[in-house]
Amino acid sequence: MKHLISKDKTTGEDIRISYKDYGSGKPIVLIHGWPLSKHMWEYQLEPIVEAGLRVVKYDRRGFGQSDKPWSGYDYDTLADDLAAVLEQLDLTDVTLVGFSMGGGEAVRYLGRYGNSRVSQLVLISAVTPYLVKTDDNPDGVDSSIFNDMLEKLNEDRINFLDDFGKKFFGVNLISHPVSAPLLEYYRDIAADASPKATKACVATFAHTDFRSDCAAVTIPTLLIHGDADKIVPKESSTDRVAKMIPQAQYLVYEGAPHGLFYTHKDALSRDLIAFAKTGKAYHYVHSEDGKADINNDIIIP
Repeated sequence: MKHLISKDKTTGEDIRISYKDYGSGKPIVLIHGWPLSKHMWEYQLEPIVEAGLRVVKYDRRGFGQSDKPWSGYDYDTLADDLAAVLEQLDLTDVTLVGFSMGGGEAVRYLGRYGNSRVSQLVLISAVTPYLVKTDDNPDGVDSSIFNDMLEKLNEDRINFLDDFGKKFFGVNLISHPVSAPLLEYYRDIAADASPKATKACVATFAHTDFRSDCAAVTIPTLLIHGDADKIVPKESSTDRVAKMIPQAQYLVYEGAPHGLFYTHKDALSRDLIAFAKTGKAYHYVHSEDGKADINNDIIIP
């Protein structure tokens, strides 16, 4: 098991960050979503490495096999942990990929540390630019949603995670895009996280304002979101980010739930590989009419 050390700038603690490093060539750094771990990238790992790229994936503090301190779940600290990964592995020309909560880490890192190590950004189903509804953020999600999540986590965390997984992958009476054993597997990954971190991160991803971070992004960016996402609705998130980063390529996966890293795993792997290698996502390179413009979103069936 590999770990590196991130020095917590507030507490002075040495926080061990668990990571995996595979392949060679241009690096892609994968940041997982809440409440999972680096294991969520299982179905992207092999295709990316076999395409001749290097993959580094790591566990956020409090999750997976990283240390689980009592504090440090704000985005500035989480971005510092990401900086420790990039610096200690001496990664450059990085394609930085943030899924859901991980999208916040990616843009906050760029805001705090610049893009000397990062050449491309990918935000997938991300919580950016500002998730909760406020007076100056009327397009956000009502705060009662997050309060309800915290109440259920406090009452019965495992039951909440079990129900959450079904919404995460779009499971309902009609649609069953994942098997029951796979749902249990992802639930168990989430259950292994620190209960304190699990709850603290709800407030973190709900109430952190990334609007200035997004507006300052200047590197080539790929945005991906499912139009059936019931966890992070694209209307409150990536639709808005696309206007803040006008040069970004925006792919909307038709029928995709939040957990599209599994339900649309082949499309996602192709898009990540193509973007890292060519600067354009697979579906832009191979659009049927050949007229796709990088400033317009494309619906991916």
